[in-house]
Amino acid sequence: MKIIEPKPALVPLVLTAIDQSNYCDLTGLSTEVIASAKKQSFREKMLITHRGLSGPAILQISSYWNPGESILIDLAPDHDVTKPIRSTNVRNITVARAAFHKLLPSRMATRWLELNGPQSWTNKDLADLESRAHEWKITPAGTEGYEKAEVTAGGIDTNELSGKTMECRKVPGLYFIGEVVDVTGQLGGFNFQWAWASGAAAAVQFSARK
Repeated sequence: MKIIEPKPALVPLVLTAIDQSNYCDLTGLSTEVIASAKKQSFREKMLITHRGLSGPAILQISSYWNPGESILIDLAPDHDVTKPIRSTNVRNITVARAAFHKLLPSRMATRWLELNGPQSWTNKDLADLESRAHEWKITPAGTEGYEKAEVTAGGIDTNELSGKTMECRKVPGLYFIGEVVDVTGQLGGFNFQWAWASGAAAAVQFSARK
């Protein structure tokens, strides 16, 4: 029977030691972002924790993330962050902070600019800054594991089961339901619904066999 390797899903991500030292003293700050990985994107809140990143956007994208891979974070969805800088004759870090403070929590904006700010204030460097603000690349060190995960990804390959009854195709009378199957829903009660629905389907079939 084929089993997809299980892993924690809908789980907070842990940052590397360097990124923790750069950002994790900002624990508790949150902002709306778009988190992306493997052509999947989620626009929701991101929360900085004492070890990394959490919040709905991060929990959602964690289901598509694998160790060693990076995620991209759009810190200012639908906004032209550097427009106020480009439209003034005075271009400096003070003007940049004012622009970023309108879109991000103040301490986070200041810190992010300290670590990702431009080398100069030319149009080219500002275009690069704009790009980085919408594609902040983070490579997590790992996740908070099963202890903090909402669900488990992986499990029994769905091709091994009947989609109507959850019965094993190779072993009649053997059923698998819920999280043990390689079905992982998004936040919002979908995993509860899957557990109830798959359990009900198996129960109906099992009762009919008696």
